[in-house]
Amino acid sequence: MLEEVERWLSTRSWSVADRPLHQILAAKRATGLTVSVVLPALNEEETVGDIVAILRHDLVQQAPLVDEVVVVDSGSTDRTAEVAAAAGARVVHRDEILPRIPAVPGKGEVLWRSLLVTSGDIVCFVDADLKEFSSDFVTGIVGPLLTDPDIQLVKAMYDRPLAGAAGQGGRVTELMARPLLNMHWPQLAGFVQPLGGEYAARRTLLEQLPFPVGYGVELGMLVDALHLAGLDALAQVDVGVRIHRHQDGQALGRMAAAIYRTAQLRLARGHLIRPSLTQFERGEGGFEPRTYSVDTEERPPMTEIAEYAARKVA
Repeated sequence: MLEEVERWLSTRSWSVADRPLHQILAAKRATGLTVSVVLPALNEEETVGDIVAILRHDLVQQAPLVDEVVVVDSGSTDRTAEVAAAAGARVVHRDEILPRIPAVPGKGEVLWRSLLVTSGDIVCFVDADLKEFSSDFVTGIVGPLLTDPDIQLVKAMYDRPLAGAAGQGGRVTELMARPLLNMHWPQLAGFVQPLGGEYAARRTLLEQLPFPVGYGVELGMLVDALHLAGLDALAQVDVGVRIHRHQDGQALGRMAAAIYRTAQLRLARGHLIRPSLTQFERGEGGFEPRTYSVDTEERPPMTEIAEYAARKVA
């Protein structure tokens, strides 16, 4: 490991207990900064309501840390929107945001569009499929941004159990993202959960970043933030254990392909030979091929969008 990373781990890697809630609230009052929490959601009716309810109870009603909780619905076919609204979130459908640019499927697309419908100086992203959710996820990653003006982006780190086995979750992280980062961006080798969906950042940073529209958004954002702000502007906070719905192996393969493509673009901006991934499923006649397109599109920095610039002027 690079000496720079060892130093970073000792100075930019914390526990949620390092910043008690009363300290974070005092920093919020002193700085006057506002906080938005965004939950990107696609068919998450079983979990999104509990997450919203806990956030509102703990960090809106009991302690005034969060100024708005926004669920951006990415085209759900279940009751995600109704459940989230009933729990107290403001729900916005992806297609209603910036209709001039037709929306495409993908998590990164939703995160990018969320900048247009939120107002917080700090934007905190939380996946909507978390189970046994704790508001520590939010206080942990928002805290450093309120108490340290040099910090620009904070990732949550946690254990990810799989079928009861500790540390076995995060398969795409271990098989794809971590090798890529260690080989090509070794300054980022200290991040425990580089692909984790829980992170917070200053709006002034997010609005300068391009957003891969799909699953490559977390890796792309981390690499781009490193180049734009430097390693010391990045941090991570241990928030305990993350329990969520796990995807099957083929879905993980498609996720890995999108992440590899995101890395490839940042390494060379090179020619894409074949933007697709073929996988196999056993059918009645044997193994049958299934070919999926790989996310290759990226949204530009939000500062280049006229509607966003007009909103800031207004």
